[in-house]
Amino acid sequence: MWISTTNLDAHQRVIWNMTKLAASKHPRSLALFHDVMLASAAIPGAFPPVMIDVELNGIPYQEMHVDGGTMAQVFVYPPNVKLADLSHSQDGERERQLYVLMNTRMDPNWAQTQRSVLSIAGRAISSMIHTQGVGDLYRIYLTAQRDQIQFNLTYIPEDFLQDHPEEFDNTFMQALYARGYQHAVSGQAWVKRPPGF
Repeated sequence: MWISTTNLDAHQRVIWNMTKLAASKHPRSLALFHDVMLASAAIPGAFPPVMIDVELNGIPYQEMHVDGGTMAQVFVYPPNVKLADLSHSQDGERERQLYVLMNTRMDPNWAQTQRSVLSIAGRAISSMIHTQGVGDLYRIYLTAQRDQIQFNLTYIPEDFLQDHPEEFDNTFMQALYARGYQHAVSGQAWVKRPPGF
């Protein structure tokens, strides 16, 4: 299992191998595992960042980590890793399936923007996050095509119109779960390419 966080100090995405970390016998591995989990959910502005202790040349430092979504909404593996070529050279060829779950709608979400600086800034950031997620899907789809991996994607469907008054609203989350369950049971949850591609 891999988890992504963003190191705000270095302005870089960090991908953590959580399976390897969980198997580590290092005395700080459990604390680091917890810190990475917290950091991966630390949405900037909504939750505090997580300070992760590191050491460089014998000198202790702290890195400030937040949700990996600030760098990429979704990731699989770096595009410079050419999985098909590696598989072929190592006699490890087999059929591969990729399943991507996006916890968002992919269609544009129209809303009246109030004529105020904060409202405009918030709407602009929301638009940027949405288009970043679409761009991430296009990159992942093209990488999967190059590496001969079957691409499967699911996301919140356009017909899900439940009110979303605030983040972590119980009524919204329960309705979303029910709609996701219904979508999965129907056997039509997966699409083979990103919308609009």
